[in-house]
Amino acid sequence: MTDVPSSVVWKRNEIESPCVQICVIHPETRLCTGCARSIDEIGGWSRMSAEERRAIMSDLPNRDAAPKGRRGGRAARLKR
Repeated sequence: MTDVPSSVVWKRNEIESPCVQICVIHPETRLCTGCARSIDEIGGWSRMSAEERRAIMSDLPNRDAAPKGRRGGRAARLKR
């Protein structure tokens, strides 16, 4: 048996991700309210290249995952 330091054993090479573990897809924007990624981006994240992931992550601050204003309540629903 070889002596391997525990720091090497427990070191993992994780994929960089913007996930904040608040996974709720907004019904209108179709973006996650936690990280602002689309369902397709979330689903394909592990298969993307590091460059593709960085490009998406650099765009995330420009996205509005959940509209800030009120939707209009019952009156707005009846108009739809």
